[in-house]
Amino acid sequence: MNKISIVVPCFNEEEVLEIFYNKIVEISATIDAEFEYIFVDDGSKDKTLQILKGYAERDNRVKFISFSRNFGKEAAMYAGLKESTGDYVAIMDADLQDPPELLNEMYATLLEKEYDCVATKRKTRKGENFIISFFSKLFYKIINKLTKTEIVNGARDYRLMTRQMVNSILQVTEYNRFSKGIFSWVGFNTKWIAYDNRERVAGKTKWNFGKLFVYALDGITAFSTAPLLISVLAGMFFCMVSFLMIIFIIIRTCIYGDPVAGWPSMICIILFISGIQLFCLGIMGQYMSKEYMEIKNRPIYIVKERNKEER
Repeated sequence: MNKISIVVPCFNEEEVLEIFYNKIVEISATIDAEFEYIFVDDGSKDKTLQILKGYAERDNRVKFISFSRNFGKEAAMYAGLKESTGDYVAIMDADLQDPPELLNEMYATLLEKEYDCVATKRKTRKGENFIISFFSKLFYKIINKLTKTEIVNGARDYRLMTRQMVNSILQVTEYNRFSKGIFSWVGFNTKWIAYDNRERVAGKTKWNFGKLFVYALDGITAFSTAPLLISVLAGMFFCMVSFLMIIFIIIRTCIYGDPVAGWPSMICIILFISGIQLFCLGIMGQYMSKEYMEIKNRPIYIVKERNKEER
């Protein structure tokens, strides 16, 4: 019998865990496969860990890993994939925004051997903040213009993958992780299932505009060097403009003399050029900071507690 591993990153999910656990157990009973549930506690400050310990005591299919602090969802997903032992591995959120009932269709699709992964995406962003929704759509347009790795608009982390694909993902051990890009970068045949957006069944989202903006920057810089080219082109453009302006000023001075120049316009030009310079330095700084973190070779996460011995 095939084994399916369910990887569930958790950060302060005490309000929703019971609902999720009951639902996933119910769905699992309808699928002809062995299951293991891998909950990754990403440094939660509430009772998430205590709840997971309770599940592990009464259900031997439950594994939990607890980080020493909050390392982020990307690290939690990587840890769960690394811990998984199933022939097929799924990633899903505990807030039930990822419909567990789709697992039946996803598993049946992979059994046909035509696909290596069945992933999900949202049809609409109904219920999502308008500003976040607008910038999310803009992000997908930008990143797909700048990178050779296609990131599907509305893609979720919720997917079911074959062991071969999971092993390939685990070979990508970079510290600065952007899993949506990694899933696409490793290749393999993927079937997409679209569904209507769902809101959390309980609790509050851990994402805000600021975190999503930083996440978007991480995604772009992780899979594209195009921003560096943009800074180069911007520098070349303004050098050319400056050269033409110098020629213009020399010619005008020779013909009309040296009229008194207005300092406000000069200040505006200086501020504008300075802004462009800082923008370009910021782009280079993003890449340098990522290189700095990779060179340090720090672990992606640190496990404080678990219910299974290290293998």
